[in-house]
Amino acid sequence: MRGVFLTWLVCLCRFSVKTLIDRSCFETIDDTSPEFINFVSILEQILSHRLKGQVSWFGYESPRSFWDYVRVACSKVPHSCIHSIESMENVRSSRAKGRAWIRVALMEKRLSEYMSAALRDFKTTRRFYDDGAIMLGEEAGLLADTLIGLNAIDFSFCLKGEGLDGSYPAVIDYTPYLKFTQTSDSISSDEEEMRTLGSSGSEASTPEANMAASLRTDLSSWYSKCKRVEQKYRVVLEQKGYLEELVRLREAQLSESVSQNKALLQRFTEADLSHKLEKEQLEFIILELQDQLTVLKNHDLRSRQELTSHLTNQWPSPGALDTNAVALDTLLYQKCTGQWEEYGSIYCYISSLHVLKDTPSLRGLCGSLTSVASYKSLASLKSSEYLASPTTDMTSPGLTPS
Repeated sequence: MRGVFLTWLVCLCRFSVKTLIDRSCFETIDDTSPEFINFVSILEQILSHRLKGQVSWFGYESPRSFWDYVRVACSKVPHSCIHSIESMENVRSSRAKGRAWIRVALMEKRLSEYMSAALRDFKTTRRFYDDGAIMLGEEAGLLADTLIGLNAIDFSFCLKGEGLDGSYPAVIDYTPYLKFTQTSDSISSDEEEMRTLGSSGSEASTPEANMAASLRTDLSSWYSKCKRVEQKYRVVLEQKGYLEELVRLREAQLSESVSQNKALLQRFTEADLSHKLEKEQLEFIILELQDQLTVLKNHDLRSRQELTSHLTNQWPSPGALDTNAVALDTLLYQKCTGQWEEYGSIYCYISSLHVLKDTPSLRGLCGSLTSVASYKSLASLKSSEYLASPTTDMTSPGLTPS
């Protein structure tokens, strides 16, 4: 029973799409069109079928609108109308936003694109719907294909009307689809039967009456044929519109893919060119660094050689150093020997003065030797840097002048 209900809803949606296409041939579709109101009600029932409720903090499950699912599943569609609908001030409830989304998508001729994008996001669809929902079945794919035919209709809606009010539920009117319509085949068969009965009941009728009856039958047959041709023409026209819209969609997708391919090829070419330029620059830098390294090595070797030659020319050889050392030692020895010989003569002189002092017969000679001039010369001699201080000798009684 549940499968029959799902199939019936999808069939109703297909019927409503066909009635919308037929009505659009004669008048503009707006919010007041009965066909549009019925189509929106059927689509809301499909999108709300077995939709999971929203669980609160206390564990209670509150009802949820299909807008919550559409807002998440269609957020990745390029140039989508989701953000503009969320920012609308006169649309506050979740159900009203969902109805506004349906109208905007129809005016943009992208309702089928939105449905296909939402169905491709199977993870999100599985999170919002319970098992057995229409959106989780195979019928959802057929529904998305059916909605492509609506792209041939130019819709015009007012997003501030009462149709967006989310206070009343969507009610489907089944009467347009339950009405009995006699087909052309049944009409022709009924007319044939009536003609047979009329001919059997009126054998004695006049030729004028027979001619009038034949004319009536011919007119009815031509009328039935015209109705059949018109019906076939409508079917072919619908198929033609559907195929044209499908071809237009595929051409748009193909052109978008071609443009993306060109952009990728251009990016690849630019990346390859920049890679080659970077490679050439790196090779040039490596060669330049190698040249600089070679120059630095040669300069370092030259500096080492110059330093070695400079040090070699600055210092004498080891043999010359030994000869100079011997000569310096000899000079110092000679200087010290001469100083000690001078010290010996001075000591002998001082000793002779002491001897003359101790001999009474020679004391007069000692006085002459210790005159002021002799004392000054002796003092100057003792003040030399090689003699000791003369204070000890000056205080001795033998050195006082007479």
